[in-house]
Amino acid sequence: MAPGGGVCKEVFESHPTFANYDIIKPKVEKNSTSVKSVTVVDGKDGMPLSNRVQELLVCPICSSLMYHPIHQMAKTDLQPMEDCMNLISAAFLGLAFRQCPNGHTLCSNCKIRVHNCCPTCRLDLGNIRCLALERVAASLELPCKYQKLGCQDIFPYYSKLKHEQNCRLRPYNCPYAGSECSVTGDIQNLVGHLKDHHKVDMHDGCTFNHRYVKSDPQEVENATWMLTVFNCFGRQFCLHFEAFKLGTTPVYIAFLRFMGEDFEAKKFSYTLEVGAYGRKLIWQGVPRSIRDCHRKVRDSQDGLMIPRNLALFFSGGDSQELKLRITGRIWKEK
Repeated sequence: MAPGGGVCKEVFESHPTFANYDIIKPKVEKNSTSVKSVTVVDGKDGMPLSNRVQELLVCPICSSLMYHPIHQMAKTDLQPMEDCMNLISAAFLGLAFRQCPNGHTLCSNCKIRVHNCCPTCRLDLGNIRCLALERVAASLELPCKYQKLGCQDIFPYYSKLKHEQNCRLRPYNCPYAGSECSVTGDIQNLVGHLKDHHKVDMHDGCTFNHRYVKSDPQEVENATWMLTVFNCFGRQFCLHFEAFKLGTTPVYIAFLRFMGEDFEAKKFSYTLEVGAYGRKLIWQGVPRSIRDCHRKVRDSQDGLMIPRNLALFFSGGDSQELKLRITGRIWKEK
């Protein structure tokens, strides 16, 4: 179950202090023309100046970095935003920085949360743009927030968010389709999570033969779904099977997702087959990365599609029980 949203009860006013900055003078050796770089350090606690400047760019409500332009927009221009932590859209729409008459800033996503009232001094937020802070932000270069996961790249402030949206080292979302699971992590942790928490069946091998049975085949309101994980070629693949409505037509779909990046998924192919009584449906394709959410793959119909009337025919034709046997295999392209 996805965790509930947090509530910001109160934000206390902070009074700025003027720090003493010491310039570490480079030592110049005799008979030498080379000079070491000058580093500016905050004399108060030794923290690099760039780190202290970065703190000024953090929204006091959602703790996310703010993006340009730093300004206040008219109420009629505001659109509701569901997720306070997601500033990607705001960055491109120009809704990111807000400033009250006393100069306190916050991100535009949080303006609706605080009801147009500055959380620090309680004054109304006005149409004020902070050009100085915009220019300071533009001068910064910051590491990717997934640095601890191995990304060592450094980006200009306004390019950092776009990179992080597509960073290959960012955590993966749980591929389980039966609930809105909010767990993220690397592949190894997600495999353990699927096995222990979601009780997903794990199989070794590159071929499979699965039988799907449902007592009431008339229920197709996204009620029938199943996930199985296969270990082959040293990698993990998720086999999805579910019922849903394509418009008003009830259908079943089976498809494969690869637990890894898209460029790696394209190194593999797979087939799925279903049939009975001399008839057969065959699908061949390339597994999709779990970077693509389950719903996106399903709605694109990128898999073995089985109309309900044909599924019932394969099940015996009596409409009393769904009994489908799906076979397939996975192979690695040379």
